[in-house]
Amino acid sequence: MTTANKITVFRMLMVPVFVILLYLDLPSAGYWALGVFILASVTDTVDGYIARHYDQVTDFGKFLDPLADKLLVISAMAVFTERGYMPGWALALVVARELAVTGLRLIAVQNGRVIAAGWSGKVKTTVTMVGIVLMLAFGIPQGLAWLNNTVWILIVITTVWSGTEYFIRNRDVLKESESGSVIS
Repeated sequence: MTTANKITVFRMLMVPVFVILLYLDLPSAGYWALGVFILASVTDTVDGYIARHYDQVTDFGKFLDPLADKLLVISAMAVFTERGYMPGWALALVVARELAVTGLRLIAVQNGRVIAAGWSGKVKTTVTMVGIVLMLAFGIPQGLAWLNNTVWILIVITTVWSGTEYFIRNRDVLKESESGSVIS
């Protein structure tokens, strides 16, 4: 396993730690959760840099890296939704986009093709992760509804934009599967 992939696996292992910290009823647990979330977010940049800079880009990494991002983000958003800081439909939209993109990737793999994350997906991930950090640091502890609302609205906008762009850019994958070239 490459160094980049090990970092990605480490990020995935941080997800349950992050969630547990959010549920601990201790005065500083929320800030520890924030620290874990920031560390996990930074590892996303680090593993990508290492993979590209040291020629460690693998199909496994192309699949695992976005999955680790999804687990981290959806976990945070699920807790926010449960606590009333964002609407359930916003979480459902994010999950639906992630499942749809994953489905498209699986169809592509059946055709011998791996679809890496696009630019709009990276923007969506950045907006989402920075937004979650802002909510954890300022919105939730201070009860700043305007900040929480701004964050989830930006997450929804970038999610819809990137999902739409992803399917438009890779529409040939769906055409290939409709023509019967995919083994089912």
